[in-house]
Amino acid sequence: MSDLLFAAEPRQRDIARELYALARDLPLISPHGHVDPGLLAGDEPFGDPARLLIVPDHYVTRMLLSQGIPLARLGVPSRTGVPVEQDPRAIWRLLAENWYLFRGTPSRLWLERTLSTVFGVDTRLGPDTADQIYDTVAERLAEPAFRPRALFERFGIEVLATTESPLDDLSRHAKLAADGWGGPGGRVITTFRPDDVVDMEFDGWASSVSRLGEITGEDTATYRGYLAALWSRRQAFQAAGATSSDHGHPTAHTTLLTSAEAARLFERGLRGRASAADAEAFRGHMLVEFARMSIEDGMVLQLHPGAVRNHNRSLHAVHGRDVGGDIPQATDYVHALAPLLEAYGNDPRLRVVLYTLDEDVFTRELAPLAGGYAALYLGAPWWFLDSPDGLRRYRDAVTETAGFYNTAGFADDTRAFCSIPVRHEVARRADAAYLARLVAEGRLPLDEAAETIADLAYHLPKKVFRL
Repeated sequence: MSDLLFAAEPRQRDIARELYALARDLPLISPHGHVDPGLLAGDEPFGDPARLLIVPDHYVTRMLLSQGIPLARLGVPSRTGVPVEQDPRAIWRLLAENWYLFRGTPSRLWLERTLSTVFGVDTRLGPDTADQIYDTVAERLAEPAFRPRALFERFGIEVLATTESPLDDLSRHAKLAADGWGGPGGRVITTFRPDDVVDMEFDGWASSVSRLGEITGEDTATYRGYLAALWSRRQAFQAAGATSSDHGHPTAHTTLLTSAEAARLFERGLRGRASAADAEAFRGHMLVEFARMSIEDGMVLQLHPGAVRNHNRSLHAVHGRDVGGDIPQATDYVHALAPLLEAYGNDPRLRVVLYTLDEDVFTRELAPLAGGYAALYLGAPWWFLDSPDGLRRYRDAVTETAGFYNTAGFADDTRAFCSIPVRHEVARRADAAYLARLVAEGRLPLDEAAETIADLAYHLPKKVFRL
């Protein structure tokens, strides 16, 4: 067995090997991610290696962009008509020529482990090996064993949650359900992500609200009809297997407004007269509303705040959202969440999973909050923190205050389907290494560490996300 991410000290390394062996082959629970459900609904062969492993991976493309390589040269689609590279081999060669940029990064670890464990490629990527590796991966992708559903089975995924807007018709999930893959308790389920109809600062928010009304038959020109429409879509999502909602707000701000106050904000937004403060107040109010809805319908509420979206405005103008132009910011939770927690934080029917991009708050705010309210759990390190060292820092920061069982297990949060098993492997190895240190230091018996790693890898995410 590889000793990847295990301590160099022999005793800790031996214990980590033993613990990792207990978690290595447990089924994968992927309770939060962004894989396109059409990938599995259609089960068509993947395209070329570049469009599978490079073009959609903003971890990879943003590093190259930081060195002056335009995303157009990497084949990232343009929304302005700017010509983009169409030759997948040229894109692959460009990455190989610049592979040295990724030394020490999780992106390199994930891609190398994906090439090795998924495609059987152990040759080191570089300018001289680029074509050889490309051809090997391309040959694999042509085989039936490398179609999406076959890989899903090989990866050992038990549940994969995708993420859709309330405006999605859920037809891809209907196809999965018809094939025995989706629906409540299915292998592929959806997640309710209402940001585009909640955040007034989204492009086309008023039009999206109108479309929400058309889909549901509710009058979303009124605040009461808007709430009814959201409730209707939550029910439709639950019928498609959803057990959670997800909210990617700029901050964790929550506020308690009266229905009349919320209606006035809503109407200002529809008229195009809402200020930034109005948008923030409405988002904060709606988080409390969604917590109330969660108590009624049992859906877990995930909160992903702290990203300044589209910070690189020229990148957004040319290529749109979710291409690597977002930047983390400092985030307050103690004061921001107080209104929601005062209303519902001690209600055991509510389950809120908190994520952060600001690891300074793990020890100061998030761990004490999760240790002090029945409704709160800590989500896995997310995005810029989803790395071997980020996972270690997370355990160091939160365990003494929140323990292991106020955390929600690992969530890969990825669009890159083929990287899912690798990301879970890295998380399980990091947890094995952390637990091994506790055992070696006499702080945890080995048998309890064995129970804990199985819980972190498998049982906790199933429980917390009500799977």
